[in-house]
Amino acid sequence: MASPALENILDHYRNPRNYGELENADIRVKDSNPLCGDVVEMQIKVVDGVVKDIRFRGKGCAISQASASMLTERVRGMRLGDVKDIDRQQIIEMLGIELSPVRLKCAMLSLKVLKMGVYTYLGEKLREKDED
Repeated sequence: MASPALENILDHYRNPRNYGELENADIRVKDSNPLCGDVVEMQIKVVDGVVKDIRFRGKGCAISQASASMLTERVRGMRLGDVKDIDRQQIIEMLGIELSPVRLKCAMLSLKVLKMGVYTYLGEKLREKDED
């Protein structure tokens, strides 16, 4: 029988949370892992600096897709400043299993996409503020 952590990963892979398209997203970002073909796209609605809603789409291995599903659950309702602080170790703990270096890249793709989106969004807001 599989470990509870592995069962959780498989559940998120088979029944991804927050999967789909988000209308009127403030953040839309996509990236891939060319080594294995994993793709993750995230769309985020931001209200007053908080992740109000988040969706993802993608394809790939169970680790990459489950990681995206778990991460979207985790960040909904978080302030963008706190989202920026999520690190690699938190993703590993969230998944709850040992990962090889190749699988670590799969697991980190969703975090990379999320942070690219958040940093780009915050940079644009800062630029808009400077132009005022």
